[in-house]
Amino acid sequence: MGDRARKDALFAEFAAVGKVLGNPKRLELIDLLGQGPRSVESLAEAAGLGMSTCSAHLQMLKEAGLAEARREGKRVYYSLAGTDVAGLWDHLRRVAQRHRPRTELARRAYLGPEDTAAVDTDELLRRLARGDVVVLDVRPEPEYASGHLPGAVHIPLEELAERIDELPRTHEVVAYCRGRYCVLAHDAVRLLKAEGVHARRAVDGLLEWRLAGVPIEVDAA
Repeated sequence: MGDRARKDALFAEFAAVGKVLGNPKRLELIDLLGQGPRSVESLAEAAGLGMSTCSAHLQMLKEAGLAEARREGKRVYYSLAGTDVAGLWDHLRRVAQRHRPRTELARRAYLGPEDTAAVDTDELLRRLARGDVVVLDVRPEPEYASGHLPGAVHIPLEELAERIDELPRTHEVVAYCRGRYCVLAHDAVRLLKAEGVHARRAVDGLLEWRLAGVPIEVDAA
């Protein structure tokens, strides 16, 4: 095998990773797995996919070396193959937003108007240490169980309207979700403000905090 053939073989390996990333639903699955391990059933529901379609996408991620699978009884659980995969996803998003103007337009259309104030991670962690803020995790239960900020109150977004009285009114509420491109915290703050609760959203979420090495608590179960 000559140098050209060896180089082509190497670049074909790189291209295999790029090829599997070239599908919106597989990227969404990577985004979900960035929150922690999930069963195929849970991932299919969260991504709006049928079981067979979701399994096929996950198998492609596994074959590309981006995901791992383990079986517990009759269920199969997937996780990212490493933190570097989450970092690749994070970097891909940043590159797209920086260099593709339509990405920012799509982001705004998804997240809605700029009507919610934000708190950066340094401020949030300082205030959490002081105990003068209520940190609210509005992600679904499987994601919260896989990792959350220590001391965070967990109320999934779909339950927030009915459980709003569980939040103390003495402190500001800071809501967070999956990360910078997650709409859940935006919608939570809009709901809280409409109910007269002083609330802001976290700029970052679990994906960015994991990558930054922020301490994360995982439920024993």
